[in-house]
Amino acid sequence: MSEVDPQAASERRRRLVGVKLRALVSEHLGETSIEEPVGFAPGAALRHREAAWVLLDDRPAGRLGAALAWALRAGASCLHLIADTEADAGVLARRGEAFTMPITVWRSDGRKLVRSKATELSISQPAPDSHEELRELIIAGGADPVVEHGVLFGEVRGLEVCRVVEDRYRDVVRLEVGVGAHDREAFEMMHGDVPTVESLARIVQAVKSQRDLGASPHPLNRLGAERLLRWRIEQTPGSVGAVELFPAPPPTPRPNLKDAVPCVATGVDQNGQPLRVVCAVGVDLDLIPFAADARLAGEVVEPDLAGVERLVVVTPSRDRLPVVDQLAGLLRQPAVLISVD
Repeated sequence: MSEVDPQAASERRRRLVGVKLRALVSEHLGETSIEEPVGFAPGAALRHREAAWVLLDDRPAGRLGAALAWALRAGASCLHLIADTEADAGVLARRGEAFTMPITVWRSDGRKLVRSKATELSISQPAPDSHEELRELIIAGGADPVVEHGVLFGEVRGLEVCRVVEDRYRDVVRLEVGVGAHDREAFEMMHGDVPTVESLARIVQAVKSQRDLGASPHPLNRLGAERLLRWRIEQTPGSVGAVELFPAPPPTPRPNLKDAVPCVATGVDQNGQPLRVVCAVGVDLDLIPFAADARLAGEVVEPDLAGVERLVVVTPSRDRLPVVDQLAGLLRQPAVLISVD
């Protein structure tokens, strides 16, 4: 059996997506004089008259920023996005409402385009009472308890080191110690006879030493770098104009510990005004759409925050590209961008 050349397969995929985009736009507009698509990773893009059309081919819900950046470079005055599923299209439509550039989102249905409506954000739920009973155990082990979308876990300087889980086979709720699901499972197999609070305390001390400001590069300080940044500004809130800051849930559940996803904090600024802070590390074109979604999530929980809460986006100086400022400038409600070293 011959091996598949990944580069050749990727090029074929790119051409097919481009053909699909041109056919969809041509069918929808009833025109044949559609420009040839250009490369857009991952997907395809073209400009027709004043409009940018972008077909998103991989994880489309997280590609709004990249599509907006392409539309800006192309000099378009409006943006049309195409996704294959209603779930992805609904997220894009919701996030698109935060921008001044007109954004229309479509779902592809065969050769037709069906306009999509924005899906509502689901409110982050509290952890069940049975899980909250283990909060004191997390504190006793030296970790900081955090709740996101119904899940209670413990963090050390932004890195998750334990999580409350339900064992449906034994019908019990317990605290598992470890960084990530695989680590928690291995830790239980190797140290199941050690009291949980002692096991957690060992992990906490090991993680603290690796997530110190002067620590050498290590997997324990590369994971969750954005949450380490959040922890640092929580210790010095004045660096972002705040009096106090606390962790807050992201607008949608975090998929895993490995993927870099911006994180959120809330608090008040030095004038007593409510503040929502979004932290990110690394170049992420979807940071501004994510931050707009985070502000909306706060307004869903507390409607009185609408139009009142200030949005601050914090990144390391090296990751603040000019396009991030351009995207922030398109927001209907302004955001303040702060670079840190």
